[in-house]
Parts: sequence; structure tokens; C-alpha cells
Amino acid sequence: MGITSGLVLFAVIWAMTFLIALPIRVQTQGDLNDVVPGTHAGAPEHHHLRKKALWTTLVAAVIWAIVATIILSEWISIADVESWFRAGAWRDGDTDG
Repeated sequence: MGITSGLVLFAVIWAMTFLIALPIRVQTQGDLNDVVPGTHAGAPEHHHLRKKALWTTLVAAVIWAIVATIILSEWISIADVESWFRAGAWRDGDTDG
């Protein structure tokens, strides 16, 4: 794995982790009974983005280290992944209709 592919892998893992972390501990305007006229009650009042970005970076770094180790040590190779998908019924192009 090259530097560019390692950075792309980290960016993808970070983005997926951040999307999972976004709804955690969000306090909406409706929760706080402080709805600003013209906004939805579900609009976030306190979103804690700085904390979430920091935690996302830490968690993504751990996940990236595990995935990079698996890729670089070739515990799971591309041939393994290809064999998993070749063994299915869709290999011959069979469809149900």
C-alpha cells in the first residue's frame, strides 16, 4: 500500500466514523424548548463538532492501523477477496427473473 492509498483509506474510514458519530449526544432546539422561529425543532442547538472530530480522528486512526496491518501483512489478500465473490451463485449470471 502506497502513501496515497493509505491516506485515501484513512479519509474513507474517518468520513464513515464521523457520519456514525454525528447523531450521538446532539441536543436539538426541541429538546431544550428553545426553538428559533423559522427553524425546525430538530435543528441542533449543541452539536459538539470539535469533540466529535477529535474522537473520530482517534477512533479512525485505530481502525486504520488495524486495516493497514491486515493489508500490508497480506493476512487477507486480493486473491482471497476475489475467491469469496467467485464462489457465489451469481458467478454464472443466474438471476431469478
